[in-house]
Amino acid sequence: MAKPRIVIVGGGAGGLPLATLLGRKLGKGGRADIALVDANSIHIWKPRYHEVATGAIDADLDAVDYRGHARMNGYRFEPGALIDVDARQQAITLAAIEDEKGHEVLPQRQLDYDYLVLAIGSRSNDFGTPGVREHCLFMDSREQAERFREKFLNACLEANYHNRPLSLAIVGGGATGVELAAEIHHAITMLKLYGHEHLDRKQLNVHVIEAAPRILPALSERVSAAATERLQGLGVKVHTSTLVECADGAGFVTKGGERIDADLLVWAAGVKAPEFLARINGLTANRINQIEVDTNLRAKGQERIFVIGDCAACQLPNMERPLPPRAQSAQQMAHHLAKQLEQVLMFNRTPDPFVYNDHGSLVSLSRYSSVGTLMGNLKGGNFFVEGWLARVMYISLYRLHQATLYGWPRTLMLLLAGKFSRLVRPRLKLH
Repeated sequence: MAKPRIVIVGGGAGGLPLATLLGRKLGKGGRADIALVDANSIHIWKPRYHEVATGAIDADLDAVDYRGHARMNGYRFEPGALIDVDARQQAITLAAIEDEKGHEVLPQRQLDYDYLVLAIGSRSNDFGTPGVREHCLFMDSREQAERFREKFLNACLEANYHNRPLSLAIVGGGATGVELAAEIHHAITMLKLYGHEHLDRKQLNVHVIEAAPRILPALSERVSAAATERLQGLGVKVHTSTLVECADGAGFVTKGGERIDADLLVWAAGVKAPEFLARINGLTANRINQIEVDTNLRAKGQERIFVIGDCAACQLPNMERPLPPRAQSAQQMAHHLAKQLEQVLMFNRTPDPFVYNDHGSLVSLSRYSSVGTLMGNLKGGNFFVEGWLARVMYISLYRLHQATLYGWPRTLMLLLAGKFSRLVRPRLKLH
């Protein structure tokens, strides 16, 4: 009897943990064929892209190689970008892979499935704002984060040589924009230790531009106020209730006619799923291309297609709004679906409804501080955390992600390896 085929598209915060859990439970025992599909060959936890962008972490050291990880965890890796899903034939189509010279390495091909999981994630939404795609940097992938680092380091070299100010403008006062603004200040401090003698935070102008009345609008007012106070303490200029009308080579123009000029422009506002998802026959998408799912995380109208993470429009009965596009949502979906698919395959049971538990939200302000809320089971509701405690909790989220992928023994070894690495490597990636 042929093994059931489970294909997972997307190796992010939801897809990779799901492939890992299913591989260990079903793949290693030969009870199912688990395949993970991704256009890239390595995984980096998306909440750390702002650290990759400033060189605070080395992506080569923190990355997970899909092929190596697949071998250890009982699944297989299929490189390629999804371009179509045929729900009737239960097959997906992957685009051809070409090298930098246009030579075809792998042709366009199909993968058959018995169960398909879409975990493709999301990207920034420019809302069609003129000039944004042409002039702004984004934080949606490792390649984009590394492109920012290259331009940022070059801008720092130039500013240091000419002994002039350096300016950056970030549209989007969500977690990405706020964390990047703080991380830039930390990077400037580090660069001064590595030969940039004229570069100083006093000459650094960082703007955070948010359309809502406050930054971090998805979090509580107290968290927003604390983050605003700390950013302003660093010297970041926070612009709220400010809509961007267009971007050009020199900066942003707001709806009110104000110009905010900068050497580097970053767009970190809004979220949407990849546009091709909305064109797949048999799937229903919302206005930001997310696939609508039922409470079992199945695509509406489909028995064998599941959707998790940022590309899922999941409205649960006990919630006023759809699930937020956060890493914790994707991770909880992955853990839930791993258990349910095992029940479906082994015992032919109907999947149980997904239950989301909000554990709170934390925002890192680089080495300076962290702020956020944690859900309190002892007294109910949530409570505000900041400073070193919030920083420790924020770091622990990444360690929990690593523990899912590697187990705690290997995670602790990685932690120790990182500590030793800092003894011989610069405190910032300088190339």
